[in-house]
Amino acid sequence: METYAIKIHTEFIKLQDLLKFAGAVETGGDAKLIIQEGRVTVNGEVCAMRGRKLRPGDRACIDHDTELLVQ
Repeated sequence: METYAIKIHTEFIKLQDLLKFAGAVETGGDAKLIIQEGRVTVNGEVCAMRGRKLRPGDRACIDHDTELLVQ
């Protein structure tokens, strides 16, 4: 599993924005699709909310292959 640390300078980042910012998807539509398909987990639980707020310390995982750590 590949892990990438994503540093934010705000209180939170929305899940769909994190996926775009990290380069995991190209568009918000792509993010919406993989989130709705249940391919994204946040802190170990499947997340279907693309607007979920992630704060430093949260982890998002795509297809159990790529992990994004919010810092």
